[in-house]
Amino acid sequence: MRILILAAALIAVPAAAQPTLPTKEPAKKEAAKKPAAAQGDAVARVNGVAVPRARHDFLLQQQQQRGMPDNEQTRAMVRDELINREVIAQEAQRSGLAKSQEVQAQMDVARQEILVGAYIRDWVRKNPVSDSDVQKEYERAKAQAGDKEYRARHILVETEDQAKNMIAELKKGAKFDELATKNSKDPGSAQRGGDLDWNAPGTFDKQFSDAMVKLEKGKYTEAPVRTRFGYHVIQLDDVRPIKFPALNDVRQRISQNLTQQKIDELVKSLRAKAKVE
Repeated sequence: MRILILAAALIAVPAAAQPTLPTKEPAKKEAAKKPAAAQGDAVARVNGVAVPRARHDFLLQQQQQRGMPDNEQTRAMVRDELINREVIAQEAQRSGLAKSQEVQAQMDVARQEILVGAYIRDWVRKNPVSDSDVQKEYERAKAQAGDKEYRARHILVETEDQAKNMIAELKKGAKFDELATKNSKDPGSAQRGGDLDWNAPGTFDKQFSDAMVKLEKGKYTEAPVRTRFGYHVIQLDDVRPIKFPALNDVRQRISQNLTQQKIDELVKSLRAKAKVE
């Protein structure tokens, strides 16, 4: 089972980032610069509490990643937003909300998410997926897909006897799609008369694909095919040369998949070293 937050951690902007700030003109553009310059490492002070420049720079970076320019107007809006937040945060502290168990739990989860995200991004930066890794995975997928793809339909039932009964009905002249709609336990394909659309053999369990590729077009298996899902009766509708996408068309997706695999392996290795009780 994949941990979703680890995949999300690859995004440059943390999930808790705030929306793009409103684009309103500050009252005085020149005034926007002076408080930041005058405060040293603080861009403002609210009731004597410093608003750190680092906080300002971080929020400014978030806005730039959302497409806002780094200019005087944006900086003034960021400063204004941080002052508003500090005013509200101080009021929340005075009201006692910071001591609430619910708020404490939310803050703890947010802190952990940020820390996990930072670690994962740093680890991925130091352990990137290489071009050769992408090329190798592309060649592997291409070889697994083969040079043909098949359009098949099937009837999935629970027992071998049920599958044999389906085959007997077909031999009596019953239509495959009608039997599939009425009897197949595969909800995804049953409503389409058992149609599985176009697929490379590697998409299916080996027992299924081995039986499918041996069929002639229009023929069905005359003996039940057993897989981990149950017993199948398979009919082959058509075969065509496979159209495998060019590497440049799938490079990014392959890189993302390989990165997630590396993260999954990292988590497994860290868990293996940890003492979990």
